[in-house]
Amino acid sequence: MMLEKRTTEFLAELSSASPVPGGGGASAAVGAFASALGMMVANLTIGKKKYAEYEEEILAARSELARLQDELVRLTDEDAKAFEPLSRAYGLPKDTEEQRAEKERVMEQALYEASLAPLQIMETIAKAADILEVLEKKGSRLAVSDVGVGILFAQAALEGASLNIFINTKMMKNRERAEELNARAETLIDGGRRKKEAIYGAVLEKIK
Repeated sequence: MMLEKRTTEFLAELSSASPVPGGGGASAAVGAFASALGMMVANLTIGKKKYAEYEEEILAARSELARLQDELVRLTDEDAKAFEPLSRAYGLPKDTEEQRAEKERVMEQALYEASLAPLQIMETIAKAADILEVLEKKGSRLAVSDVGVGILFAQAALEGASLNIFINTKMMKNRERAEELNARAETLIDGGRRKKEAIYGAVLEKIK
């Protein structure tokens, strides 16, 4: 797995001429960092008398964030795997009418499949953002700034992943399928933006 490497190794791969990992994998990685920040806040809250009434909820939040973090680590690799068929499709011959038709067919399916991993990344990050909202309200006040950083990371990752959908759907011939993917991504972006503004605003009120 890419994120099992040292961070500097992952960055070296990301900055290389290789097309993967790219923006989708980087977005999943940033989403994993957002989840990790939420887990830190949960760990700093658990066991504190001041927050005893929220103990079970915070424990559940930590457990779910750990699951989401693992999922985002997996999706970092999944995004790279999904790009490989698309990369191969670009290189298919198109000298004859039959070859052009075959290339179009393969490209269409590859574009669709390459859009599914970033959509999964977005959906997973949206779930992490829901938990960060809980931690902003019930987590340790001493670590609330980390919730703020987490939600900023989460929204950046969510919108970053969406670009890997839009660049693919723009080239799809099946416009109904493309617009369905676009609509799902746009709904997640809009919901994420509202949540980010609410959480970030609440964090600022607490620390300024």
